[in-house]
Amino acid sequence: MRKGAVPVSEINDREQTEEEPLRRRKWTGYAGWRRGNRGRRARVRSRCGRNRRRRQKHGIRRRQARAAWFFLAPSLAGVVVFTAVPFVDVVRRSFLDAMGRTRVGLANYAAVCGNTAFRLAASNTVRFLAVCLPLLMLTSFALALLVFRRDGKGNLYKTTLVLPMVIPVAAMVLVWKIVFCQDGLLNELLNWLAGAAQVIKVWDNDWVNSSAAFPILIITYIWKNAGYDLLLWLAGLASISESLYDAARVDGAGAWARLRYITLPGLSGTFGLVLILSVVNSFRVYREAYLLAGSYPDMSIYMIPHLFSHWFLTLDVQNMCTGSMLLVTAALAIAAAAGLARLMFRRLGKSG
Repeated sequence: MRKGAVPVSEINDREQTEEEPLRRRKWTGYAGWRRGNRGRRARVRSRCGRNRRRRQKHGIRRRQARAAWFFLAPSLAGVVVFTAVPFVDVVRRSFLDAMGRTRVGLANYAAVCGNTAFRLAASNTVRFLAVCLPLLMLTSFALALLVFRRDGKGNLYKTTLVLPMVIPVAAMVLVWKIVFCQDGLLNELLNWLAGAAQVIKVWDNDWVNSSAAFPILIITYIWKNAGYDLLLWLAGLASISESLYDAARVDGAGAWARLRYITLPGLSGTFGLVLILSVVNSFRVYREAYLLAGSYPDMSIYMIPHLFSHWFLTLDVQNMCTGSMLLVTAALAIAAAAGLARLMFRRLGKSG
């Protein structure tokens, strides 16, 4: 290479560098304007198409919403006319006198809370809820764990446990009366055992109208309603993925660990549902108590529905309205407690 000569590679790089502006200027002028204008029009068309599709979706949703409200309007009107308006009237009458003309403030609430029958019925209802609900939920949950099989082999046991739920209450109470009445099967069995043991004692107790009425009512209610909660627990157990249990078994987790860290957290939603429905259904125990012992049962099973039945027969509207508001307040408190219990139930599996 001569002295002062320029390398070929540098010449090629310089030519490419000089040609780049020419390439960039290739689409300048009218051709470049047309090219850029076509791109802008394409972007505008795309944006307009997206906006048009969005407007179409919104229009479809608005039409569907109007159709839904149109079909729901009769039901909503019925709820407003037959539920909301009477409830507002009950709230108003709870602060008025018996004639519904003069405001008496909280005097009605003080009178109802001071009523001996109301305090007895409220205490029995609270005691029934405190004893029966935990027993019902634990019993149904334990039965659900025992009979739950994904292969369908536990259907016979499920049917047997759910069968009491479909038996009419009147027929069920008739059977319990045959067992617990004064000339019933329980007294006959006890007399036979006393005779076999040569014990001089005659059993002729009327168990339903004695101090044993409360345990009998609890046994009757759990036997009747355990199948309903069992179905709810089984639905919750079926929603938990089997792969979680397989992975836990591979990691060496035992039955208690799988129950605590997989089953209980997975049933947090089901727990709240079962608790709320059990509380609601517990107020229907009046049917069993009334059919077992009549309108004036033993004092241990005198419930809130008994009291409201007597108020209804005497047309004591003032006390019924006030008692209804107290029950609504108690129901809201129970719902709040159920929400807290569900939250604690969900965090149980996360705690160390």
